[in-house]
Amino acid sequence: MLRIQRSANGKVVVLTLSGRIKEADLTELQKLLECEAGDHSLTLDLKEVRLVDRDVIGVVAGCEARGVNIANCPAYIQKRVESEGHETANKCYHTIVGQNFKIFTSWLGAIR
Repeated sequence: MLRIQRSANGKVVVLTLSGRIKEADLTELQKLLECEAGDHSLTLDLKEVRLVDRDVIGVVAGCEARGVNIANCPAYIQKRVESEGHETANKCYHTIVGQNFKIFTSWLGAIR
């Protein structure tokens, strides 16, 4: 089960994710990321993440490619993110997010 804890300090917002991240959790995560768009730095802290579905790797890679800081990323996730590459990350976004793809990528562009 995915748990998300939000903390903020000035212009830095940290979303600490813990547990297992399933493909079904991506819609909720996307909505939260959209809400956090603004003039601040965003960090996803993955220290407590234990397991992820394959599609989550593309989302993490895409966030990282668009300027979201990824903190405490477990080695197995980081290795897969590095092997996915930017092109695969964009394909995963499109597949997972569907019609909301344009909204999500606009948000990611706004936080850069």
